[in-house]
Amino acid sequence: MINSTQVSYFILSAFFDTVGFKYLYFLLILSLYVFIVCANVLLIVVICVNRSLHEPMYLFLVSLFVNELYGSTGLFPFLLVQILSDIHTVSAPFCFLQIFCLYSYGGREFWILASMSYDRYLAICYPLQYHTRMTSNKIFLLIALTWLYPLLVHILIVFGLTAPLQLCKNIINKVYCDSYSVVKLACSDTSAINIFGLVNIFTVIFGLIILILFSYIRILKVCFSGPRQTRQKALSTCTPHLLSLLNFSFGAFFELIQSRFNMNYLPNMLRIFLSLYWLTCQPLINPLLYGLKMSKIRIVCRNLLVGW
Repeated sequence: MINSTQVSYFILSAFFDTVGFKYLYFLLILSLYVFIVCANVLLIVVICVNRSLHEPMYLFLVSLFVNELYGSTGLFPFLLVQILSDIHTVSAPFCFLQIFCLYSYGGREFWILASMSYDRYLAICYPLQYHTRMTSNKIFLLIALTWLYPLLVHILIVFGLTAPLQLCKNIINKVYCDSYSVVKLACSDTSAINIFGLVNIFTVIFGLIILILFSYIRILKVCFSGPRQTRQKALSTCTPHLLSLLNFSFGAFFELIQSRFNMNYLPNMLRIFLSLYWLTCQPLINPLLYGLKMSKIRIVCRNLLVGW
């Protein structure tokens, strides 16, 4: 046990000996990061430069793709450096900065998906009133809320409640910095951050998930009671949103379970994969989901690539 005033860095103990394979892992992670950046930037550019895509749904998609770039940049460059390094340590200030970046990304992802479900709910359930309900001011307010609220909440959690804790250890059993892993190292009272974290999860995150599910239940009800053409059009636009929500919720659920319960009986590689899933698969899958499943984006991308 070390004195709390001496914790100036953390050791990431989940990294294993990669001698002989570290360059292969480096190239694999680098390839994923390059693909994520290129795919998300391409879709952002496609939506921004084409006036036919300047609709609320696509503006929310731009916000989603920007958030994928934000979260990926908080993880992948750090992983690349750690893979090539022989000593897997990180300074305390950078560790808390990474925690803030990754968790604000995760919270924002739920907010954006909720905004998108609300937009689809209005478009499909109230088509004649859609443009009067989804005004420019409301779009701006929703996008501002999705970006500002997670930032403010995680500034409070990370820098107001986690960083001031007195730590008696400095070993994090992850390949990146994790909020709850740091809290478990504390030798001071952690009840405030534990209560605040649970309240945030159950009131905000679960609340958003319930709102999203309610929106899509109403959407599906309208779809199956309408004509076949309307049903097919609605399902083609809603399917990517639902798949994205299920994918991210699945990854976040495993991260939550792994952080709060002892899962040392699992193989190290599996634990690493489960802890990274929510941070890597969403930025990787979303461009494919929306680029391939949404016809307007697919047609514009094809015309753009053919034109080149």
